[in-house]
Amino acid sequence: MSSERRAVVTGIGVVAPNGIGADAFWKATREGVAVLDRVTSEGCEELPLRVAGEVRGFDPQEAVEPRFVVQTDRFSHFAMAAADLALADAGLDTHGGAPFDIGVVTAAGSGGGEFGQRELQQLWGKGPRFVGPYQSIAWFYAASTGQISIRGGFKGPCGVLANDEAGGLDALAHARRGIRRGARAVVVGAAEAPLAPYSAVCQLGYEELSRSEDPARAYLPFTADACGFAPAEGGGMLVLEEAAAARERGATVRALVAGHAATFTGTDGWQRSRDGLAHAVRAALDEAGCAPEEVDVVFADALGVPEADRAEALALADVLGRRAARVPVTAPKTGIGRAYCGGPVLDVAAAVLAMESGVVPPTPNVVDICHDLDLVTRTARPAELRTALVLSRGLMGCNAALVLRRGSGTDRP
Repeated sequence: MSSERRAVVTGIGVVAPNGIGADAFWKATREGVAVLDRVTSEGCEELPLRVAGEVRGFDPQEAVEPRFVVQTDRFSHFAMAAADLALADAGLDTHGGAPFDIGVVTAAGSGGGEFGQRELQQLWGKGPRFVGPYQSIAWFYAASTGQISIRGGFKGPCGVLANDEAGGLDALAHARRGIRRGARAVVVGAAEAPLAPYSAVCQLGYEELSRSEDPARAYLPFTADACGFAPAEGGGMLVLEEAAAARERGATVRALVAGHAATFTGTDGWQRSRDGLAHAVRAALDEAGCAPEEVDVVFADALGVPEADRAEALALADVLGRRAARVPVTAPKTGIGRAYCGGPVLDVAAAVLAMESGVVPPTPNVVDICHDLDLVTRTARPAELRTALVLSRGLMGCNAALVLRRGSGTDRP
């Protein structure tokens, strides 16, 4: 494995509750716009899950070819649309006659619940003759990877992580590994659609899920009023390229994926995530050749559960020492909800855009925190950002940390 083959971000595609496209997403994120609202998805109106982040105004028929729409679930519609946006943003020539140079990696936690539920209703209500042939693939976790690769003709290293939230960061590590092993580019990310009735009911077993009926108070991590998290649909896709190849074609290098690490601490209590998350952060910084004092901003996991929030704050203190109270920390997801595997990918997109813009976006709805953190609230904060640390933990006990270095246009990052 050559250390010279580095992975850089050249394209960003977003389909999120607060905006479709990187520009719309970043404008709302920078301004701290909160879009959490009452759940309106058909069939979910009477469930205990009251507040979530829904992607509204998204028409799959306009974003994806009809023949792919009928084969796939909403989570794949999001992923395919975001992939198109990322590829257009990167300006990557995908018809250059080298399909084995481009791969696809996605992560998924819930799969195609809406499509699967619809087909099962047909099965039990009308009989097997009314079940469509795409039931066998549309619900599957790998559907997004498969459809993106088919539509683009990408035959390079492809994969899918069936994972909890941290899988969004782990997918980027897998993509970077593909580039180190010879791929020219990888389309990578995650998108989720967990707001169909079947998927929503499955989530009701999560003790960490917020039951609040007030959108402004449903997701308040690091505060005395923390009562869990609000879920969301949507996600993001990125184009990672081999740095030398990106420079050779004159691409804009937006960020360097400098380091990653993952740990597992199980589901026996959120206090255990302190050591696991701290270990992941240290390992990611070490891989990036980055000292703790070089971290300029932290995009927190911010679960919204008091025990989990305390563990995360202490993990940062364990790694950053006294600087933990002075390094800007943010959690833009409090304005849109946690999109499971798609959530940390949206944080990565926001981190890249924050480094480019020189501002730390705020944490919507959160005002008075009860932890020794420099949490950015109310309004964005101007800052010189060279290195960003993105954190993610999953409800099943996975922890991940990703270190990003600011890009420098077409020059070496």
